[in-house]
Amino acid sequence: MGRTISWIGAFLLLFLCASPQRAMAAGVDLRRSACVAVLPDGTPDSAVRDAGYSCGPDAPTQDRNWVWLRLDHRQLAALPAGWHLMVDQARFDQIAILLDDRGQLRRSTSDPGDLKEHWAPGGLLQFAIDAPGRDVRGLYLGFRNIDDLTLMRKIAAVPASVQLIADAKWLLLMGLFAGTLFSALLYNFVIHTGKRPPFQRWYLAWVATAFSYGMAWTNIAAFVFPGLVGPAAVRLDFVLVGLLVATGNMFFFAVIEDGILPRFLVRFGQMLAASGAVLGCAAAADWLLPPVLTDRLLNYVIAATAVSVAISCSIAVRRGSRVVWFYLIGWSPVITVFVARLMRNLGFVPQIDFVDMATFAALAFEALVLSLAIADRFRLVRRELELAQQRRDMAGAEAAALRIAAQTDFLTGLGNRAAFQETTHDLIERGDPFSLFLIDVDYLKDTNDRLGHAGGDALLQRVAQMLREITATLPRTRIVRIGGDEFAILCPCTNSVETALIERLSALQGQAWEFKEQTRTISLSAGSARFPEDAKELDILYQNADLALYNAKRLGRSRHYRYDALQRILRDLQIEFTRDAEAAIERGEFHLDFQPIVALPSGEIQGYEALLRWQHPHYGLISPDRFGDVLVAEKIGLRIQEHVLELALAALRDRGDQMPSLSVNFTSAQLAGPKSAVRVLSRLAYYGIAPASLCVEVTEGVMLDRAADTIFATLQTLHTAGVRIALDDFGTGYASLVHLRDMPVDSIKIDCSFIAGIEEKGGGTSAIVRAIVGLGRGLGKVVIAEGIENEAQALWLAELGCHLGQGYLYGRPAAAPVRSIANQAKAMF
Repeated sequence: MGRTISWIGAFLLLFLCASPQRAMAAGVDLRRSACVAVLPDGTPDSAVRDAGYSCGPDAPTQDRNWVWLRLDHRQLAALPAGWHLMVDQARFDQIAILLDDRGQLRRSTSDPGDLKEHWAPGGLLQFAIDAPGRDVRGLYLGFRNIDDLTLMRKIAAVPASVQLIADAKWLLLMGLFAGTLFSALLYNFVIHTGKRPPFQRWYLAWVATAFSYGMAWTNIAAFVFPGLVGPAAVRLDFVLVGLLVATGNMFFFAVIEDGILPRFLVRFGQMLAASGAVLGCAAAADWLLPPVLTDRLLNYVIAATAVSVAISCSIAVRRGSRVVWFYLIGWSPVITVFVARLMRNLGFVPQIDFVDMATFAALAFEALVLSLAIADRFRLVRRELELAQQRRDMAGAEAAALRIAAQTDFLTGLGNRAAFQETTHDLIERGDPFSLFLIDVDYLKDTNDRLGHAGGDALLQRVAQMLREITATLPRTRIVRIGGDEFAILCPCTNSVETALIERLSALQGQAWEFKEQTRTISLSAGSARFPEDAKELDILYQNADLALYNAKRLGRSRHYRYDALQRILRDLQIEFTRDAEAAIERGEFHLDFQPIVALPSGEIQGYEALLRWQHPHYGLISPDRFGDVLVAEKIGLRIQEHVLELALAALRDRGDQMPSLSVNFTSAQLAGPKSAVRVLSRLAYYGIAPASLCVEVTEGVMLDRAADTIFATLQTLHTAGVRIALDDFGTGYASLVHLRDMPVDSIKIDCSFIAGIEEKGGGTSAIVRAIVGLGRGLGKVVIAEGIENEAQALWLAELGCHLGQGYLYGRPAAAPVRSIANQAKAMF
């Protein structure tokens, strides 16, 4: 409390003093004339007085023992009693004052913790001396383990009244300094809330550091933290100076507009900022590192910072920066005084208080001016942010619209493949179990052929609407269209939801829909697989659901099929067969067996059907029902079929006397394309075979193929050339009577499944066979029954008027054709 009252008295004294003459001498500089001696700990006072002292530049400046300074007592004669010895703050372990008062030696020694009552504003330590200057016969100032005397700027003897005035000046200055910087901090903290741009964050850090530095360096912080004086204050000052360099540099390079300064210069400035922060801490660690070296390095970084900022300012001015002018106005005084401090620290300028006081006045001025600059920059930034926000809003709206468009099927309004991919990936990443249903619209190609593409689109739209309706009440269910005729449904993997969906899909089968007064029925094939039960990766899950869909189609369409692991095993086996097929052709593992086709009822052989067999090195002799998928594979399947044709034509050439004709199964791939017919006819000519000797067998599925138009054209060309055409497995597919009427078919073959069921009562199979035979005869087609295994079947078919027969009754497929079974056939009838 008494110390605070004395500061108030100092303020009053400052204003009561009309002129310097009212005080006694202004003070005596004792630093320049001091001589130095290094003495061990425990040296008696008299030995300190009588020691040999060195003067001038060769005098020692630092030692871990006691370093004593002999001060010139002759300059103290004019000082009254109660004068103050003012000592610059430094880093040391102990400080001692030895006074020779008219021959009587008095020593006072203080540790750093004892300096709480010995500080003064302006970064000084003060020690009151009772004896008047004229009575002093010697004055000695000692430091144990001082960092370095070259870092000490001031040792002075000052009358108490003069010191009070100096203290008042410092207090007044630092009051204005603290108020200005606190106002800048408050302005930037309160006015500009929210997310702060980098330049404001660096400015706030700089102002906070400058405030802390000013309070610590001038000892004003001792009002709150009494122990923060002496060595502790000096170490903190070094840290804060380093941070001042760092934050000031970062603020400058952040506040200048983007693109104004070269990138390498910005990086160099940032490197200097980091160096300043590191060297500030290093200079404070005097117990680890040489204090003079780290202090010099820090000063060099400050000098390099000033140079880099000056160069950057000149570049920014030339490139039309507006902000740089605010920076120059606010920072020019700061840079000037820091350069002056640097020159003083390097010994080029005398140690005077004016430089230090000007430093803090400049910092206060800078804080005031740059607060205005910050406000101006914020207006600019706010305008830029508003424009940027408008652009972001517009871009966001456009992106949202594009995203919706990119994930929406334009025809049905459902999600598309992109939406399917995103949804499934999200579900898999979250680990949510779900079921994937793949749904194909059956006979879309036929609809397009009959009703045009507009009709096909209408069918797809109708299916999409129906799928929406049946899933509307199912929780967390998503429908997408992922291909031309393929839809997908993602639903929770629960028995109740799956069962409900399967039942509703089944209810859609056969429903009628109309287009331009034509009525057709809905047919959907569906396959499903579950995550993670059936697969943990999307690609495998999709393959499994697609495999189930394939089985649904294979079993007759208009149904749902659930994936099971056996399908994958069989699929993998087909893949293995596909890989082996190319080498099998080269090794001659494929060959043909021949099954006779006989006349009913005579039993006379009318021809043969060529049946493919594969003598596999690991699986033995296998028939196409084991490797059928290989035959429809995109490349190897066509290669095998061409190889089969070559084997068949070679058999006709070599055994033409035994084979009136030979039927060969053709796939869609063999018949699609404008050159397909030419290729078959050229091979017939190469082997010297009459076209009538070859019968091309195709299934009803070929007529529904996507390339049906070109297939029809190929068959028509072959038929015109004399090649006979047979429609195989009639009654098992979905060909219409229109196809039968338009297609150049010479004969139709009743599938063996119907022949096997003609003896069953009440099944209706015999009526179907009777209708097919009647239809064939009515259209002028030769009717052939497949799969005849007993005499009763043969007799019944002959009575119906079926022309030809084929089956185990007449012979199993064999490598060599049977010469005659006429006698056996006659015996049957």
